[in-house]
Amino acid sequence: MPPPNPSPTRWFAEEIQPHEPALRSYLRGSFPAVRDVDDVVQESYLRIWKTCTTRSVTSAKAFLFTVARRIALNVVRKNHHAPFVALGDFAASRVLEDKPDACDQLIVHERIHLLADALLTLSPRCRDVVILHKVKGLPQREVAAQLGISERTVESHVRTGVARCTAYIASRTDAISPLP
Repeated sequence: MPPPNPSPTRWFAEEIQPHEPALRSYLRGSFPAVRDVDDVVQESYLRIWKTCTTRSVTSAKAFLFTVARRIALNVVRKNHHAPFVALGDFAASRVLEDKPDACDQLIVHERIHLLADALLTLSPRCRDVVILHKVKGLPQREVAAQLGISERTVESHVRTGVARCTAYIASRTDAISPLP
């Protein structure tokens, strides 16, 4: 209990603030749903300061913990009724659905059709080589064995086919967004 005319600042510094570490520990342990313990501690200090200016406090520590417990319970009740979680950085937030949106799907669809059109401009043998090696991902040796041609011929067809497809696509992609 503060003396009859104590300095409120001195009383606060001697009777209330030394209990801050214990108070924080108590709040974290007893109220894990309270996300911001600092706010509860500061609000408790404010209420105690207002109270001690109008009436005397018998047990500063007990009063501090009672006030903090009531504030924490109010925070928990408030969060229970409105459980909104503030997001600081949307880029770091988890995405519920990781599918491309309609616009992205349309762009991919257009690119696939453009590639198909480009492949149709190649000779049948060159087209088969490019599809097997670049689209299906088969090694050159396997493509050569499957088509009955040499690896050097596969390499030549791949080089020619990729160059022609690239030129074809480049000449027709004015309206299509660039690849990411």
